[in-house]
Amino acid sequence: MENNLFLDAAFSKQTERPPVWMMRQAGRFMPQYWEIKNKYSFLEMCKTPEIAADVTMLPVDLLGIDAAILFSDILVTGEAMGGDLSFTQGVGPKFANPVRTEADVEALATDCLDKLQYVADAIKVIQQRLNGSIPLIGFAGAPFTVMSYLVEGGSSKDFKLTKLLIHNHPALAHKLLAKIAKVTTDYLNLQIDAGVNALQLFDSWALALSWNDYQEFSHQYNAQIIAGLNRTNIPVISFCKGSSVFAPIMAEAKPDVVSIDWNADLLNIKKALPAGMAVQGNLDPHILYADQPVIKAQIHKLFERMRGENGFIFNLGHGIMPDIPFDNVKYAIEVVKEFRY
Repeated sequence: MENNLFLDAAFSKQTERPPVWMMRQAGRFMPQYWEIKNKYSFLEMCKTPEIAADVTMLPVDLLGIDAAILFSDILVTGEAMGGDLSFTQGVGPKFANPVRTEADVEALATDCLDKLQYVADAIKVIQQRLNGSIPLIGFAGAPFTVMSYLVEGGSSKDFKLTKLLIHNHPALAHKLLAKIAKVTTDYLNLQIDAGVNALQLFDSWALALSWNDYQEFSHQYNAQIIAGLNRTNIPVISFCKGSSVFAPIMAEAKPDVVSIDWNADLLNIKKALPAGMAVQGNLDPHILYADQPVIKAQIHKLFERMRGENGFIFNLGHGIMPDIPFDNVKYAIEVVKEFRY
């Protein structure tokens, strides 16, 4: 690998500066993304390896980040299991056949890896294009988050149906989560076999859960997945909205990196984690709307706070919003790359 900064930081080795990549870095804030998106549906983009590779490479070529992340979606596992998935502009993902009964859960397949082969094919194309320049991050949605989409039938503001399921029918919820966890483990191992250099587990909606419910309906399944990966020298990053609260439990699942939202002091979190566990984050993505001197000052403030700490990957506390100016994202990455400890 020509650029080892990201992998070194993930394994808590000393680096000359924090490596940088950003969640949703190959997304709607880029005019070049829309040039592709206007020709194809979102699922066509995900399922056509050459197109997925084109989108994955946009931030590599245009932003000069230290790690690429596979262009895909967290819900492809739900679709492979039998979900009727679609994406509508301005609405987001929808499952036309929500999972709410015992029969619905029974109908979901767990032997469905063949339906995700397009992801492995995309990884191989991307690695050919990267040609050893920077690492490629693969990813999957964590079971609770994927379950919430399957149960709600799409995005939700209150997760009412999901919470009714876990509280009124906990055994059924566990049955569903166990199925998703198996598929997710197999899927991430597929990505490892295809050639990814790192993995991130996205539990995007864990913040909907109480502390006890997070332990029961999220953490134990994330831990199962991480324990079930066939990996050597492939770091695993665990992320959720709510990581500023749940980080101590997340660490018990033994990821290499805990990715932190912007609601906590990053150094305090890092010092509370086990020795040798890295952190990723945690700039508030809204700062990228601000004037460029403000962006630089905020990044430097975070870096000065983390000075002397090995195991720090710079990222946002969540993904880039679609209307953040491209030039501000590019500027932020330049600020990171110019920094030296």
